[in-house]
Amino acid sequence: MTATTAFTVDGEPLPFVPGQTLAAALVASGRVAWRTTRAGQRPRGIFCGIGVCFDCLVTVDGTGGQRACLVQARPGMAVTTREDGDE
Repeated sequence: MTATTAFTVDGEPLPFVPGQTLAAALVASGRVAWRTTRAGQRPRGIFCGIGVCFDCLVTVDGTGGQRACLVQARPGMAVTTREDGDE
C-alpha cells in the first residue's frame, strides 16, 4: 500500500498522482469548476489546459493568479480557489 499524496484545496485534502497538475487533480476528483467570473458568476475551471486562457486561476501558497493547468501538484501545497478581489 502506498502513502496518500495530497495537497489542500480550500482547507480540504485532495489526493493526487505524482506528475499531475492541480487542474488534473481537481478534475480527477470530480471538480470541473472552481471559480466564477466576476461578471455574471459563470462557473470556470479548466478550459484550454495549456496556460493560454485564465479560466483555471487559483492561489497557491499565498500567491494568486496561478494557472492550475500549469502548476504541478506537490505534497502539502495550500490551494485556494478564491482570487484576491473576488466578492
